[in-house]
Amino acid sequence: MRVVRTSPHIHGPLRTDKAMLFVIIALCPAALWGVWAFGLRALLVIAVSIAASVLTEYLLGLVSKEFTLRDYSAVVTGLLIGMNMPPSIPLYIPVIASAFAMAVVKWTFGGLGCNWMNPALAGRVFVFFSFTSQMSTFTPVRWMQLDAVSSATPLSALKTAAASGAVGTSSELLSAAGLPVSDIAASLASSTGLSPYAIDAFLGNVGGCIGEVSALLLLVGGIFLIATKIITWRIPVVYLGSFAVLSWIFGGIPYGRGMFGGEIFLPLFTGGLMLGAFFMATDWVTTPTTPKGEIIFALGCGFFTFLIRYFGSLPEGVSLAIILMNIVTPTIERFVKTKRFGAVKEKKAKEAKA
Repeated sequence: MRVVRTSPHIHGPLRTDKAMLFVIIALCPAALWGVWAFGLRALLVIAVSIAASVLTEYLLGLVSKEFTLRDYSAVVTGLLIGMNMPPSIPLYIPVIASAFAMAVVKWTFGGLGCNWMNPALAGRVFVFFSFTSQMSTFTPVRWMQLDAVSSATPLSALKTAAASGAVGTSSELLSAAGLPVSDIAASLASSTGLSPYAIDAFLGNVGGCIGEVSALLLLVGGIFLIATKIITWRIPVVYLGSFAVLSWIFGGIPYGRGMFGGEIFLPLFTGGLMLGAFFMATDWVTTPTTPKGEIIFALGCGFFTFLIRYFGSLPEGVSLAIILMNIVTPTIERFVKTKRFGAVKEKKAKEAKA
């Protein structure tokens, strides 16, 4: 057992295992929806990811004599990795991602509380660049497979349209790419004026990774974490808000619509943005600890996600954006750290001596 001796300490009722259990509870609705949408194969992917994370944690615990399975952090990492996988992924890929996350990112730097980037994100990015084809192969949800003529996600279809020089709204471009819409989305779109693809993405009727397809259930889980004070509102709200503003101002440029011609809801609800904003960018260990630092961190996440999505070669940018900001977290902490009680600025101290 590791004993922390340096004082002062802040005491509170919240333990690591309780916090991790709350995160698992918050993730369950979106994870279960992914299983419902893609079938039992999705459940198998999630189970394999969790098992690989827990097993790696146990084996490394035998070596280091520090057994931390009871804090459930390995379960959270495995669950997040499984939710970040396509449902048709070969099972050895989530195993590699989980082992890399636990062994290289978490334990190499000293275990829980010492890693410098989010282990689940690192595992996902590692296998994405190692097995790009498998990680980019998606299937439609079960009840839309008969109508689907393409397995592309909205983000990948829009990226292809932008690369070909197509001009139009997201709905026009996605319709031209052959992406179907559900009956409920079509009905709600006609009465609200919203994009039917944005409605489907919000409800969970689109293809994608297992745990990212239902923005609604991820939002519910995120609100639960904020309400229980496991996370603060600053990072997810500022992250999503800054990305939405940038998408509105500059997001129409790649599609020939100019400034202030971008959309807001479809970019917010598609890809891993909701999953990343509420469950990965809010990681206690790899994000700033001060309110000002959290806001700077979230603004950076929003900026890099926008930049990669709209002007990079990849259709998605959430994972890379958060990892980039994980890297600069120590620098952010250095410049926004709170003033120590009783500390005197160096200039004032010299003047006092003089």
